[in-house]
Amino acid sequence: MSTIYLYVLDGLADWEWGYLIAELNSERFFKNNAPQVSIKMVGSSKEPVKTMGGLTIVPDCLIDDMVVNETNSLLLPGADTWNDSEHAAIIEKAAEFLDLGAMVGAICGATSALSNFGLLDARPHTSNGPGFLEMVSPGYKGQPFYVVQPAVADNNLITASSTGGLLWAKQIIEYLDVFQEDTLEAWYNYFSTGEADYFYRLMESLPTR
Repeated sequence: MSTIYLYVLDGLADWEWGYLIAELNSERFFKNNAPQVSIKMVGSSKEPVKTMGGLTIVPDCLIDDMVVNETNSLLLPGADTWNDSEHAAIIEKAAEFLDLGAMVGAICGATSALSNFGLLDARPHTSNGPGFLEMVSPGYKGQPFYVVQPAVADNNLITASSTGGLLWAKQIIEYLDVFQEDTLEAWYNYFSTGEADYFYRLMESLPTR
């Protein structure tokens, strides 16, 4: 059993992590004998947070309760409050995860928090467009490694722009190895195009339970 920690903070962008968490929680398209995953909402305190969409989330655990090891993962969603100093502790944890070879996924504003700590200076990554990280992170030095794509997977670091949530989800699901390859391709193609043929391919790809 691996634990996937989703950091929750005020103002987090609901749409950016919706595809991913829905599939990991429901397990509806998981392959047979998929690795078991558990999702925990982690916060800087146990106080409820309010998402950008107005939803209230109560953290399951605190940052100090997290178990940092090679099989667990950390997800950092976008939000308009990443500049608050209270979030420094979770970025320090992100550095620990990366150093161990464990997966860290960061999207939208969370990429600026990583760049502020120098965690994007020497690894392929993306964000909300060329120039964005320079604008929000004065010490950013990762320009040579910036990739103009909705989402970029560099081994155990997976980053995305605010519009890259679906591809980000695909890359994380692939990293976690919980879907069959044909299921994942059909799933991504269906939700990215809306073409009915991919829906039927998705259904046909599912293993017999």
